[in-house]
Amino acid sequence: MKKYNFYTLLLFCAVSVIMLSASSNYQSLIYKRTDSKFLQDTVKQVAWLAPASADSLKNPLTVSQESISKGEELYNMYCFSCHGDTGYGDGPAGGSMGIRPANFHDQRVIKQKDGALFWKLTNGKGNMPPFKEALTEEQRWQLIVFLRELGKTE
Repeated sequence: MKKYNFYTLLLFCAVSVIMLSASSNYQSLIYKRTDSKFLQDTVKQVAWLAPASADSLKNPLTVSQESISKGEELYNMYCFSCHGDTGYGDGPAGGSMGIRPANFHDQRVIKQKDGALFWKLTNGKGNMPPFKEALTEEQRWQLIVFLRELGKTE
């Protein structure tokens, strides 16, 4: 009977050591996922920042009915499917992308300089395609004019 108790105790100890080891490894994985580098990477994904040099880019177009209208045409062709008809980031294709497309009514977008928006539109990132090859420089600026008007509406 004593032999049986010894092996039971040995088995219990072995299982306990394995469970404690697994628990320790699991906790270290959790800590690795919440370390500062991981959090910084997550914030960078959510807060997409253009380089500071982009802020110096100025829109050469004046705001006119013509530039707004041309920008709206381009928006309807290239942007509405993700950003939605009214620019809230709620387009039919946007919801399936994981990260929600920009809401042009959000203060974080409104406060960005035209040059930063132009840079993002030109270069793209992740699900946002680059439009450098698809649209001329003038067309990209027309889109910026329209986005500014869109952001003013409720």
